[in-house]
Amino acid sequence: MKKEVIISAKSIEEAVAQAVAELGAPSADAIEYTVLEEPKKGLFGLGAINAKISATYTVGGELSALAFIKQVLADMEIEAEVEMTDGENGEKRITVSGESAAILIGHHGETLDSLQYLASLAANKRVNGKKGEYVRIAVDVEGYRAKREETLRALARRMAGRVLKYKKSVMLEPMNPYERRIIHSEIQNMEGVSTNSIGSENNRKVIIFLTTEGEE
Repeated sequence: MKKEVIISAKSIEEAVAQAVAELGAPSADAIEYTVLEEPKKGLFGLGAINAKISATYTVGGELSALAFIKQVLADMEIEAEVEMTDGENGEKRITVSGESAAILIGHHGETLDSLQYLASLAANKRVNGKKGEYVRIAVDVEGYRAKREETLRALARRMAGRVLKYKKSVMLEPMNPYERRIIHSEIQNMEGVSTNSIGSENNRKVIIFLTTEGEE
């Protein structure tokens, strides 16, 4: 996303500094500017002319995602703090904190997943017909992701125990890819059981089943 401003100041240096502040750029090196008018001191302070520049700043994909989340909060009149940090493998994590923000989670995180999907679209949309480097975006609200992960891991262990005890496969409720990966990951650490996913993409379920090693 490209932002542009026109700044007038006593000197080009001052105009550039103001442009950096208004565009939210990290430094002057991050913006591009064109001098529209050179400054003139005038005679005895009379007839002085300010410098005028046109400055642009191309916002990174992750900042577009951050701006999108903040706009959603503003539109819904939700008071919350928003923070972006670096995750693993170049992932950008956007964390929303605030009691009133819990409405963004939804049933089993469905609303949160949709919000993350839209933030990812905002981060990776084409600019002037060009596609930039792909940015992975993760969005969390009130630490829901960590709590949900522990719940799913406990569920996986409990259901695996049932499979080992009764020697019958167990099918879990439909889950999104992120949640299925958690189940698969937890079961991999257990002997005698394994997992598989079946069903269409929007209705895929994890099956926990007995392996040869777990049979009597």
